[in-house]
Amino acid sequence: MQPLPGASNALTFGILSIVLTIFCCGPFGAIFSFIGLSNAKKAENIYRSEVGNSYSGYENVKTGRILSYIGLGLALIYLIFTIIYFGAIIALVMSSGNF
Repeated sequence: MQPLPGASNALTFGILSIVLTIFCCGPFGAIFSFIGLSNAKKAENIYRSEVGNSYSGYENVKTGRILSYIGLGLALIYLIFTIIYFGAIIALVMSSGNF
């Protein structure tokens, strides 16, 4: 059996999306989440189009998709907290009256 094209990429980008969202910044995690989901979709289409299913590594596609969704969710939570944080700062500055 040969490895499923794009399966390891989907898993790698799913892991990167979580790691970059937690340790670096949210937007990079979201970008890698979308890339991971795209690779998972392509790999799944290849897997489903084959009649004999002579590919191995479909579990990497499923795991990569789940990790990409988790990374995307973390990036969205990070974005919401960032908006609230800067909104609170702006509200405090504007309420003090001293620009």
